Amino acid sequence: MSFIATLERAWQRTQSLLCVGLDPEPSRFPPHLTGRADAIFTFCRDIVDATAPYASAFKPQIAYFAAHRAEEQLEALIAHIHARHPGLPVVLDAKRGDIGSTAQQYAREAFERYCADAVTVNPYLGFDSIEPYLAYRDKGVIVLCRTSNQGGSDLQFLDIGGQPLYQHVAALAAEQWNTSGQLGLVVGATFPKEIDAVRQRVGTMPLLIPGIGAQGGDIEATVHAGRTADGTGMMINSSRAILYARSGEDFASAAADAARATRDAINAYR
Repeated sequence: MSFIATLERAWQRTQSLLCVGLDPEPSRFPPHLTGRADAIFTFCRDIVDATAPYASAFKPQIAYFAAHRAEEQLEALIAHIHARHPGLPVVLDAKRGDIGSTAQQYAREAFERYCADAVTVNPYLGFDSIEPYLAYRDKGVIVLCRTSNQGGSDLQFLDIGGQPLYQHVAALAAEQWNTSGQLGLVVGATFPKEIDAVRQRVGTMPLLIPGIGAQGGDIEATVHAGRTADGTGMMINSSRAILYARSGEDFASAAADAARATRDAINAYR
C-alpha cells in the first residue's frame, strides 16, 4: 500500500492527526537507562508502544541516532513499529538534498536500509535532486516548504515573480513534481498564515507540520489553517513535549498522557 493511502487509513482508523517525533537525547533519558548499549532503542520503543493508540504516524529524526552511532537501533526501531503497530507510517526526518547520483544513495538509505514509509527532502537543488526518491513509487517524499524556524524567512520569503519562494516551492510540488502522487510538504505550525496559503495552493496534499509543543505553535490556528474539507490532511508533529513529559521510570506512561492530550486538543478544532 502506498504511503498516502496508509496515512489516510491511519487518520480514519485512529481519529488522530498527531505525529510523534522521535528525537532521542540520551542526556535526558531516565536514570535506569544510563549506560545501556541499547538505551536509544529501548527509550524510543517504549515511547512508541505507549503513544501508538493516540498517533497516526511516527517521525524519527536521523541525526539523533547517527550522532550516537545508533543507526542500527534506528533500523530496529522502524522494524518494531512496522511489526507491532502496522498501519502507522514512519516518516524518516532526514532533510536530504543533493545531486541526483547522491540522492539515489540517500533514497536507498531511507527506503531500503531503514524501510521508512516516507522521507523529508530539501528542494534547494531542484527537481533532479528529488526525482530519485520518486522512483520508489509507493514511498512518500515530503518537501521542505515553510519551515518552523525563524531563520527560514531568510530565504523562504524571497520574491519569486511576485510570490514568496515557499509558495513557489508549493506550486512546483503540487503542479510539476508530484509524478508519483506521494508528495507532501513541510510547513511549520509557527506560521499559520503560511499554512493557509500553502493549503490553498496544493489542495489535499498532506502537510507535515512541526512546531507545536516545545516550539510554541498554536494548535487551534494550525488546525484551522491546514485541515482539508474532511478534517484531515495533516501530520501535526510533537516531539520533546511528549518524549520528555517526565524523566523518571514512568516516562512512557507520561508520554502517553501527553500524546492523548495533544490528540484531543487537535481534535477539538477539526
